[in-house]
Amino acid sequence: MNTPETQQFDVVVVGAGAGGLFTAARLAHKGYRTLVVESLDKVGGRASTDEIDGFKVNNGAIVIELGGITEETFAEVGAKFDIRMPSPPILYSIGGKNVDVTGGGWGFLLSKLTRQGAKLVSGLGAARNDSGMPEDELSTAEWVSKYTKNEGVHGIFRNMCASVFAVSSTELPAKVFLTYFTRKSAFKKFGFHPQGTIGVWQSLVESIEGNGGQVWLSTSADRILVEDGVVRGIVATRGGVETTVEARVVISDVGPSATLKLTGDDAVGADYAAQVRAADRPCSMIAVNFASQERLVDVPGMLSFAKSRRLAYIANFTETCPEMAPDGWNLYVGGAIPEPSVGDFDSDTEVELVMEDLRDAIENFDSRARVLSVNVTRDGWPPQRAVAGFDLPNTTPITGLWNVGDGVKEFANGGTTACAETAKIVADSVIESFPLVHLS
Repeated sequence: MNTPETQQFDVVVVGAGAGGLFTAARLAHKGYRTLVVESLDKVGGRASTDEIDGFKVNNGAIVIELGGITEETFAEVGAKFDIRMPSPPILYSIGGKNVDVTGGGWGFLLSKLTRQGAKLVSGLGAARNDSGMPEDELSTAEWVSKYTKNEGVHGIFRNMCASVFAVSSTELPAKVFLTYFTRKSAFKKFGFHPQGTIGVWQSLVESIEGNGGQVWLSTSADRILVEDGVVRGIVATRGGVETTVEARVVISDVGPSATLKLTGDDAVGADYAAQVRAADRPCSMIAVNFASQERLVDVPGMLSFAKSRRLAYIANFTETCPEMAPDGWNLYVGGAIPEPSVGDFDSDTEVELVMEDLRDAIENFDSRARVLSVNVTRDGWPPQRAVAGFDLPNTTPITGLWNVGDGVKEFANGGTTACAETAKIVADSVIESFPLVHLS
């Protein structure tokens, strides 16, 4: 039997997903001896990349925002930010035509779909003020229905909810949607990494290690150690060796529910444990990764749909990042959410509906496209651990223990941008609460 080991760090981050790596990079840059432990053999978690026959196929998040908190983080920690923005970044499939609304905004987009577009634009404008925000219980679909029954308009809103929040417009609060699109960055600029999304996280790993931190892959976090309400570190298994890692701060990027399993109910108290279990409502998504030797979609970046059964978008990676595919090949993904996107559903039926949409969008899809993989992300491996608007706080009842990532998002944010935001908030809290004092 291998002899147990003990090591000491200032901070231990459990999980090398987006939130964990953003946080680790910030703290390592500030001089904290930082350790990241990851059970997988690669970084990125649900926003990583797999190699399939020479194609760099993303297993979750596909785009990275430019000009916001993500890019700011890279600049602050000195990490390379190699994101290429397609121009235009997104087109909309309306009535068989791909429409560019760059510069025209909501008014131009909605005018292409309905004569009632001006009313909707007015409703969006009103939401910029608190008095114009709808009540919490109203869904995005219900809010749109106040202005129009137009199927195309509902399709655009449904697929925007799917693309940004990985949930349907019937399940996303209108207040979340309107706050995001009227008061936040709203993903106006985004792009792809030439090595797939994992390339983003590999740059952060270089920053972490360059600042004296460590990233342990293929390492399971077995327990979070708590004594008298204060975190003391973790117990991890690496290469068959059980290692106790002593630390004043532990940051979890595996979601509040998984974090609770590592602490146990007794450490956090019955009320918080019940709160975590009640909020454990992950959403689901379907991604069809496909390739071709001829160009199948005439868009430089993403194509969103006004009318579809399930398909929210198609992304064309190789227009801006040919490195993601072997020479002479094009790489795409079709993204969709099932119905319902929260709760149980029939995977086979939902995947077939997505395939039917792809056949409608791309002539002779079955003979012209090579399907590389079909990913259904759900349950313990969801696109987002909590529906936006229903997130838990990043703090816990345990001193020195925080959660980061897409289960503790700030209100009306989503995806990797939300992870970067939670990382900054938690890193700032750590710096304030635990000034840099090395363990002896």
